[in-house]
Amino acid sequence: MPLNTPSHTGRLRFAVMGAGAVGCYFGALLARAGHAVTLIGRPDHVQAIQAHGLRLQTATQDTHVPLEASTDASAVRGADVVLLCVKSTDTEEAARQMQPYLAPGALVLTLQNGVDNDERARAVLGAAHPVAAAVVYVATAMAGPGHVRHFGRGELVIGPSPASARVARELCDAGIPAEVSDNVRSALWAKLVINCAYNALSAIVQQPYGWLVQQDGATDVIADVVAECLAVAQADGVPPPADIHAAVRGIAQSMAGQRSSTAQDLARGRPTEIGHLNGYVVQRGAALGVATPVNRALLVLVRMAEASGVRGPQDHQKT
Repeated sequence: MPLNTPSHTGRLRFAVMGAGAVGCYFGALLARAGHAVTLIGRPDHVQAIQAHGLRLQTATQDTHVPLEASTDASAVRGADVVLLCVKSTDTEEAARQMQPYLAPGALVLTLQNGVDNDERARAVLGAAHPVAAAVVYVATAMAGPGHVRHFGRGELVIGPSPASARVARELCDAGIPAEVSDNVRSALWAKLVINCAYNALSAIVQQPYGWLVQQDGATDVIADVVAECLAVAQADGVPPPADIHAAVRGIAQSMAGQRSSTAQDLARGRPTEIGHLNGYVVQRGAALGVATPVNRALLVLVRMAEASGVRGPQDHQKT
């Protein structure tokens, strides 16, 4: 029964496809609120969760949350809502894996970096399965198998769909601030700009945000990156948020000690999402006739670091 119908009044069933730091944190809060939640992730995490529950560690508590966990995409079967939390590079493949098992009318929410994951998932899933983008503002980390840590924030901005309002209410009731916005594309771009400003630089030098902005010339490079991103967004018909410059500056203060997710991927020898961050700006800029030389340089530098096998200090912070 579609979850947006009046007769669907019970607790929602959630599945988290790609249960890393972000998906585990939101899954834990939903499970604590009484929703049925199934996490789909890597074997080491799944085994730990099956044995002991998911360990949720925040500034005020350290507890284990019992919930279901699986390594198989078939575990989305019966879910009312699927939180798609895989890397942007894996969006289409994850959608293909889920498609045979999705319930009719199940809402897929894309909680990912980048601005086009909902479009890419929708192209695979078709009209039978509604897809909505969600912008995520949270600092979380996997501290070990089955162990998620929360460092701050935790709100979502959800794009419109027939079920978005219902889902947002349930999220709020579970302690996850959520709102539905008709302007989610602008919010996605705002996060993209911040990621483009810091992620590649943090990855290349394997340093946190606060260190970056203390280096001579770094804030000028960041300003150039932001200017290019905003020029592409404007050419693409996306109005920039009025406070984007303040938001970019604020990250270096509020997350001063954190390395970017791109830095973490590089340090662990994993593929990065750089093609969906600075790479996306370069791609759209080329299509729209907007020059993006600074974003292109950062894209190439990160790809060269990937190709050369550069490694760095490994911590587990997710940003």
